[in-house]
Amino acid sequence: MGNVTVFCFLASYLVAFALEWTRLVRPMSINRIVMLGFAAAGLLAHSLYLVYRSQQTSMPPLLNSTHDWTLVLAWLAVFVYLIISLVDSDLPLGLFLLPLVLILIGIAYLVSDEPNALRPATGEAVRTAIHGWAMLHATLLMFGLAGICLGLVLSLMYLVQHYRLKHKQSLKGGLTLPSLASLARWNRQAVIWAVILFSAGLLAGVVLTYFARNDSRPLSWSDPVVLVNLSLLAGLFLFLTWVSRLRQPAGRQVAIITACACGLVLLAVFGLQVLTGRGVLDTQHVRLSPQPRVEPACCRRLGKGSRTVDSDPASLVYSPPVLLPLTIATGGIELPS
Repeated sequence: MGNVTVFCFLASYLVAFALEWTRLVRPMSINRIVMLGFAAAGLLAHSLYLVYRSQQTSMPPLLNSTHDWTLVLAWLAVFVYLIISLVDSDLPLGLFLLPLVLILIGIAYLVSDEPNALRPATGEAVRTAIHGWAMLHATLLMFGLAGICLGLVLSLMYLVQHYRLKHKQSLKGGLTLPSLASLARWNRQAVIWAVILFSAGLLAGVVLTYFARNDSRPLSWSDPVVLVNLSLLAGLFLFLTWVSRLRQPAGRQVAIITACACGLVLLAVFGLQVLTGRGVLDTQHVRLSPQPRVEPACCRRLGKGSRTVDSDPASLVYSPPVLLPLTIATGGIELPS
């Protein structure tokens, strides 16, 4: 597992994406088989990479680093792609979903991949509570972002299907897209669940603040990560309210607005993480040591020389890249030199 790098599964997904396009040009059954083979091989390498990094710090990927957290989201998208592609061979889902996977992997390279070591809480009971709520916090936010990604993909599929039907065009090779009614319904449900999960993640963050109410370094509500992500959540609520009040919404108009809204949310969330991870913005969410990066994450071979955090695994908690900070409950990220 130590020889697996980000480039291994990135290359596999790139080949799978290219083979998806060949199905539109010259559809053959062998194309689909090879495409799924490369995607499955990439998913295996992806899994081994996350498992190895998790073993290095004795922490699950969701609580390890922003780099790992982003790769877990990409892993989930590939897993969904494989399952749906196996069930429906005529749905070109990879044309819409795999580009998003490639973008997430690229973002994972830009954000910090250093293990997050947070100052342990006082008392074993409080430490255990923080760890459990941290896992719930990270999981809810990851699935919330997954709902946003799904909303973006379904909106793009709706626009393509709408254009194809309007101009009476058909996909080659027997490939098909779901009906406009189905896409609109799934899109609405994806956004609703995304907002629910984001709200639950926010509530988990509030609970975390309770366990750290006596911390010496409380988080300021003027922190840029807090302000941006609370604004995003408020924007999603306003968007849902606007859509629900439309008596006869124009499907294409709603799809365009949904695609733009989901795209802006993803851009704001991950763009903010890139800026904070690189030290451009001052935030209490990321308190990394000033040690420079030695090698890029996508090129470094895990194994000898990999940096790990030498501290009690039970005291390590990760601050995920959205909504309320886990740093409230822990007091900041500090990597030992």
